[in-house]
Amino acid sequence: MDLLSISAFAHLTRLSPKALRLYDELGLLAPAHVDPASGYRWYSPGQLGRARRVAQLRQLDMPLARIRTVIDLPPEGVAAEVGAYWTEQRQAWQAKQELVDYLINHLTGKAITMYDVNVRALPARTLLTITEHLTPDQIGAFATPLFALFSGPTIDRPEGEAGRPFLRYHGEISNDSDGPIEFCCPINAAAEADLTRRYPDMATVSEEAGREAYISVPKANMMTAVGFESLHQWLTDNEEEADWLPRQIFLRDPATAEAMDAVYELAVGLRG
Repeated sequence: MDLLSISAFAHLTRLSPKALRLYDELGLLAPAHVDPASGYRWYSPGQLGRARRVAQLRQLDMPLARIRTVIDLPPEGVAAEVGAYWTEQRQAWQAKQELVDYLINHLTGKAITMYDVNVRALPARTLLTITEHLTPDQIGAFATPLFALFSGPTIDRPEGEAGRPFLRYHGEISNDSDGPIEFCCPINAAAEADLTRRYPDMATVSEEAGREAYISVPKANMMTAVGFESLHQWLTDNEEEADWLPRQIFLRDPATAEAMDAVYELAVGLRG
């Protein structure tokens, strides 16, 4: 079998030798042969397709860690992951555009449309929880199956708003730094022993009765920046203090929602 030098392979794939060495170290694209004396890398023509796929995904700014989970999927799986990733990117850019518009309007003294903020009382609750350190692109894989399971009829939860599962954010997260995200499902106290037995990886915590301020976020603005500003402004105007552990309470599946349907509520607990 004829092998290609790293330089020739780099030329054909439009990847630099430096990138190829990095992909080898990460287990994304190992050379077909490494010279035991010189350490020089040689590649097979059959690896060109994989290399080009990695290059294409990097052109979309997909993180290398995510490419590792995508690259070995069957074509339809890769297609689904690319679609999901690009949806996340569009939402992120939409949030940035919203923040840009807010800053320009704020700095130039123009009127700013804020979200309506509401307040509700919550009873004392028992929460079944699990916490993971995640980057933004990992949240969906973590939260989606949990919401699907714990929103269903097999979980003994309080009725109404008090029984809706939610995510609680304990710190800032970015694509370069993970942070702790806690999934919380309110449960009826009588079911605690059974549920902790069924889900031994989860813990139970007690939450005192209190109030929370919240906004409803439509699908069209899922990655909202103005939402936090609306909550900040409301707290200032009403001389309220918050715990600033934001909660994200999903109301419906975004995939089946219309653009202006409320997809989730963004909430903060109020002190006092």
